[in-house]
Amino acid sequence: MLNKQGRIIIKTITYILLVVISVYCMFPFVWMLISALKPLNEIRTAVPSFFIHSPTLNNFVNVLIERKFYRFICNSLIVSSIACFLSMAIAVLAGYAFSRYKRKNFIKVSNISMLLSQMIPGVLLLVPLYLIMKNLGILESYFSLILAYTTFVIPMCTFMMSSFFDTVPISLEEAAEIDGYNKLQTIVKVVLPLSTPSLISTGLYAFINSWNEFMFGYVFLSTDQYRTLTPAIMLFKGSNSIDWGGMMSASVIAILPVTIIFMFLQRYFLAGLMSGSVKG
Repeated sequence: MLNKQGRIIIKTITYILLVVISVYCMFPFVWMLISALKPLNEIRTAVPSFFIHSPTLNNFVNVLIERKFYRFICNSLIVSSIACFLSMAIAVLAGYAFSRYKRKNFIKVSNISMLLSQMIPGVLLLVPLYLIMKNLGILESYFSLILAYTTFVIPMCTFMMSSFFDTVPISLEEAAEIDGYNKLQTIVKVVLPLSTPSLISTGLYAFINSWNEFMFGYVFLSTDQYRTLTPAIMLFKGSNSIDWGGMMSASVIAILPVTIIFMFLQRYFLAGLMSGSVKG
């Protein structure tokens, strides 16, 4: 057992390490915001500085108005929202089946197959998926990204929902069946109202994953009509020069919606992640 002085020393060291790690993690975001508020002459100085002598919003005005970056924000919002809705609809039903019928051989095989699918890097499937989308005639459209994003987030969403459903007592469902509910009514009216934190955390995972994805959006789309947010940031990189102010401003705009959503829903997100960790 440590004495009081020893506990104070350990706690102090722990907090110092946490502060150092936090500063290390936050540094790229702080530098990005500082660079977005700098005028061109300060961005291109030989000696970088944290101080902004002449703060300006010209970079944000250029990105949003002159470059019409809001189009890409709308595209990302459409794709991410639809992919989130589809993945959640499938994950809820699949997660329920994985939880309640886990002893079935078909469920065991499906569970292992989905687990193995998570071990395959998406970049290895890029060329096959591109050819599939081309043969289906859905390249240069929202459908290609929605299909790809939904496919890749379903396994993790299913595992998250299955973990929560394991904590819901079966006696509640049996009582609902006695009252005359069928299986679908039981899920919708009994199980889902109890799973709000897990639904929010799983939905946030699906939405953020789709919002931040770069690779498929960069390969499947080449026109501004359907281009999403993260590939659009590459437009500020030319063959001979880089618009650092525009790139940093676009990056700030890209992370701002997700940050705001997470700030308001973080307690549900954390509760959802922890809900399946304790069973009984």
